[in-house]
Amino acid sequence: MVNLTVGFTSAFLVTWLVVRYAGIYARSSLDLDLRAVQRNHYRAVPRVGGLAIFCATAVTFATSTVFHTSPTYEAFLLLSCATPAFIGGLAEDLTKRVTPRVRLLCALAAALAGCFVLHAVVDRVDLPVIDFMLRIVPIGIAFTVVAVAGVTNAMNIVDGLNGLASVIAILIFASIGYVAVTVNDWLVASVAFTMIGTIGGFVLWNYPSALVFMGDGGAYFVGFVMAELVVLLIARHPNVSAFYAIVAMYPAFETIFSIYRRRYVRGRPVDAPDALHLHTLIYKRIGRKGISFRDMQRCTRRNSVSSIYLWVLSLITIVPATFFWNSPYVLGIAAVAFAGAYVWMYSVIVRFKTPGWMMLPVWMLGHASRAERPPAAPDRLR
Repeated sequence: MVNLTVGFTSAFLVTWLVVRYAGIYARSSLDLDLRAVQRNHYRAVPRVGGLAIFCATAVTFATSTVFHTSPTYEAFLLLSCATPAFIGGLAEDLTKRVTPRVRLLCALAAALAGCFVLHAVVDRVDLPVIDFMLRIVPIGIAFTVVAVAGVTNAMNIVDGLNGLASVIAILIFASIGYVAVTVNDWLVASVAFTMIGTIGGFVLWNYPSALVFMGDGGAYFVGFVMAELVVLLIARHPNVSAFYAIVAMYPAFETIFSIYRRRYVRGRPVDAPDALHLHTLIYKRIGRKGISFRDMQRCTRRNSVSSIYLWVLSLITIVPATFFWNSPYVLGIAAVAFAGAYVWMYSVIVRFKTPGWMMLPVWMLGHASRAERPPAAPDRLR
């Protein structure tokens, strides 16, 4: 609880400073590109909230030396490994000139550091043929590096609506923390609770009205720590099923599906931005349906409400992973159920065939402005 409290308080205060003084460094800190195809906001907002999460995490780990709430040395080793990924993302937030390839290389470097510094290497996926290959050290390291870098980048992809990535990250870290406590892994548990606190202190400024964004730096940092903790759980504890990795299936599946959609369906580069992510479709075709771009207040409200769809969807794997972390059969069924639900939801929305029960209820819509109300039908002469 100390890590959670210190992390929450530190992140809240640092985020307040970021919001309070963002105008002074507007050119570098604000997200001024409001016309990008993947943008779902309508005013310039600071996108360096990840700096608050990173700093609060460092403060919490430093505080643990006094309260002995986490293995400080290992915690700082993890923070050091995460630094290249964080810096690559933060550089993009500040300069808007760092290419996706460079950021991916930073994530790969961070993942490689984790393999050697923390000995966080995946040597099994609970499939005999593949496990035999993963026991060959270079193959195991290569597999781990790609997997960790993939999840690191995945969190950046799903960071598209108010509170979407941050709340999903809190849910995943809560699951990781629960499992870590169950198997008595002090390092993983303390870091998981630290991340819950730091992200929680940030999310109060990000949801429901976004006064600050996590940015690439925050998304890469959160995604990397998340991936490393999952790898450590699986590598350190043979009783934890390798299928527990489905706890982060939503961001991972979103990335894989986006690569398939861009490369093989649309014939575009896999790193080309677009407005066809599931969260974007939900916002534009369900959340913001019938709303004028000029009504920023209602658009922001719909943006926040749209995140709820993805929170619920992510629970399809997070809940089973939390309580059946040692049951590969249950976890496998949950993974198939999630994939089916995701593909079905995407297909009906992209084809404009969204079922009526998926539309927002009336109490969430608010009152339409006079400009948006349909004209009254003329009275007929009797």
